[in-house]
Amino acid sequence: MADVRITYDKSVDAAYVCLTEPQARVKSACMYPRDPVDVDGMINLDFDEQGRLIGIEVLAASSKLPEYSLRSADRLDTDGA
Repeated sequence: MADVRITYDKSVDAAYVCLTEPQARVKSACMYPRDPVDVDGMINLDFDEQGRLIGIEVLAASSKLPEYSLRSADRLDTDGA
């Protein structure tokens, strides 16, 4: 199973699930937002120039992702707690 990297910033309650290889420097060519009304939080899907899904941004992440995923995520906020 491939490793999936998750980053999390608790100060803004946002997480990013990166689906590319850790060494890859892939830029997002387009982003498709998911209506917050439908999911009670914003979820954005990032695709590369070939149309492959490369990442998922999750706002209001603490209510959308399992707690263990956020605990093990690379922290981007300054407090790290």
